Amino acid sequence: MTASSQEKILIVDDELTNIELLAEIFDGQYEVLFANNGSKALEIAQEAHPDIILLDVMMPGIDGFETCARLKAQRSLKDIPVIFITGMGDSEAEVRGLEMGAADYVTKPINPPVVLARVRNLLELKQARDQLQRLATTDGLTGIANRRHFEQVLHMEHENHVRRGGELSLLMMDIDYFKPFNDSYGHLHGDDCLRRVARTIDEVVGGGNNLAARYGGEEFVCILPDTDPASAVALGESVRQAVEALAIPHAHSDVAAVITTSAGVVTSRCYEDRSVLHLLAMADEQLYHAKAAGRNRICASSAQ
Repeated sequence: MTASSQEKILIVDDELTNIELLAEIFDGQYEVLFANNGSKALEIAQEAHPDIILLDVMMPGIDGFETCARLKAQRSLKDIPVIFITGMGDSEAEVRGLEMGAADYVTKPINPPVVLARVRNLLELKQARDQLQRLATTDGLTGIANRRHFEQVLHMEHENHVRRGGELSLLMMDIDYFKPFNDSYGHLHGDDCLRRVARTIDEVVGGGNNLAARYGGEEFVCILPDTDPASAVALGESVRQAVEALAIPHAHSDVAAVITTSAGVVTSRCYEDRSVLHLLAMADEQLYHAKAAGRNRICASSAQ
C-alpha cells in the first residue's frame, strides 16, 4: 500500500528513545505526531484525528489503558485503531487491552518490520471499514448523515447523558414551502437546494460531537451534546441566517423571496424515564410552533 500524505500516526510514549525509534520506522511514509503522556495524546487526538495510535501502556499519570478508555468513550475518536506497545509481556495485560478495544498488541523490544507491517495492515482495514461506514451512514443525496445514523447517535448520546448528566439539545428544522419550490423549479433544482442547505447546516453545526443529519424530505436534525438552551438557540439562529444568506430564489414562498427555514430547539437533561422519542416529540412540537408563528424563525423549549 502506498501511504497517502493524509495518513497520520500518533506515537504516545514517555521514553524519547522509543519515540525516536518509531518515528524512524515511519519516516517518509506517514505524518508522525508525538505525545509523551496520556493527557497530551488525548489533546492531539482531538485536534488532529490521527488514522492510528501507537500507545505505550506504562506511563506516569494517565497510563495507556486509561488513555485508551478515554479515547473509546468519545464518539469522534472511538474508531481510531489503537496498537498497544509494551514491555510487560503479560498475557493478562494483553487481553485487558484487546477487551478495551485495542486493535493489536506489540511487545518491546520493538521489531521495526513487524511494527510497520501491522500498521500498514491496520490502515488498509481502516480504509475499507471507513468506506463501508460512509456508505451506511451517509445520505446519498446531500452527503451528510442519514436518518439511520442520526437515530443511532441520538440513542448513544441519550444513554451517555443519562449516565453522566449534562444537557442534551436537539435542533429540528425544515425548508419553508419546499413543495412549491420543487414543483415550480423542478426536481433537479430541488435536489440542488437540499444539497446546499444540508452543506450549510453541516458547516455551521458540525465539529466536535455535534451531528447534522437529513431526517427525511426537506427536514433536517442536529444533535448538540452538552449544549445549554441559549447556545442551542444561538446555533439554530446561525443556521437560519446562513441558509437565508444563500439567497436561493423562491418566488413561491409566503415569507421571503429566497429559501428560508423554520426550526424547533429543545434542551433537556436526560433521565431513564425520559425516552429518545420524548425528546424528538418535543423538538417536533417546537418546529410546529415556529411554522404556526409565521415560519423563518426558531421556537425553543427547555425541559429539565
